[in-house]
Amino acid sequence: MNENLSLGRIAGIHVGLNWSLLVVAGLIAWSLATGLLPAASPGQTSGAYWTAGIVSAFVYLACLLAHELAHSVVAMRRGVRVEGITLWRFGGVSRFSSESSSPGAQAWITFVGPLTSLLLGVVFFLASVAIGGGAHYPSLLAATLAWLGFINILLGVFNLLPAFPLDGGRILQSLIWLRTRDRLRATRIAARIGMAFAFLFIAYGLITFFAAGSLIGGVWSIFLGWFLLSAARAEETGSLIRQALSGIRVSELMTPNPVEAPDDVTVEEALHGYILASRHSTFPTHDSGGRLSGLLTLAALKNVAPNARTATLIKDIICPLDRVPTVRPGDPAANVLNVSEGCSEGRTLVVDDGRLVGIISPSDINRMLQRSLAGKGL
Repeated sequence: MNENLSLGRIAGIHVGLNWSLLVVAGLIAWSLATGLLPAASPGQTSGAYWTAGIVSAFVYLACLLAHELAHSVVAMRRGVRVEGITLWRFGGVSRFSSESSSPGAQAWITFVGPLTSLLLGVVFFLASVAIGGGAHYPSLLAATLAWLGFINILLGVFNLLPAFPLDGGRILQSLIWLRTRDRLRATRIAARIGMAFAFLFIAYGLITFFAAGSLIGGVWSIFLGWFLLSAARAEETGSLIRQALSGIRVSELMTPNPVEAPDDVTVEEALHGYILASRHSTFPTHDSGGRLSGLLTLAALKNVAPNARTATLIKDIICPLDRVPTVRPGDPAANVLNVSEGCSEGRTLVVDDGRLVGIISPSDINRMLQRSLAGKGL
């Protein structure tokens, strides 16, 4: 899931969000302000309900971020490289550019997310009770805190369902991995179980829609089931690709010594001096001191109006280095599969002791997969 808005860094981890999350936040604020809060705490003004609803929606987003930060911080402490976090309509995604080394490490990295949500839920519930949440008609603040407690506990419990790729499914994968000592087999089994759960969600949604006449609940269950089915299938496909790339290092996959462009030239100069003069469409960039600064993509160049090309420097439009995935030459090639597309358009830079030594594009991965699959007979 690609991000549309960068929120900066927290604990050294890049955080961004997809626009779909803002739609969800708006729906949460609307449902709280017009239905849930007036029913739970009647007698307040419309402005008070909307204020509580909007604040609750943003607090909920902060709770989602806390859930994902828990995954990422523990992963970093376990030696897993974290590319960043993207928040979107179904919650959040922690993107790792390397994998955990053991089933125990993976299980703990995974479990700490739902645990954080459950703990937050308990804290919100206790705060609600402390200020009178147990009354027949609690105060607006107490009702708001109670909802935040409920939604966080629901988030934690839902994520513990053994439906891969939910957190519970990943914990199940870790347990199967521990028992079979075969990570790829564990992934395939967990993915199949995840597909079964997805079909159950879809079936429940259809029954709810046609038999009970619940439009919103039915459509939401069907959509959630479709998402889980797509994600589980993608994980299963990914496991086959990882098997094909097993034993291959990044150095065998990369295009070595790519042409670099200085980031202080104009877009017009870059177009004629690099893009049109080369068969490549993406170029690593360096600053005036020769230090790697980012990645220049054709898409970024196209976004500059023709009349602004002579006045725009490419340093103002490049994908900055902290948003470009990087790997080392000796890393497993499968690590590249964990990289999201983002503004780097699927490219990964290969860096050795701070020095650029190669670049990996989707076409490099496809060529290696074709060779590997042909050689292994997969």
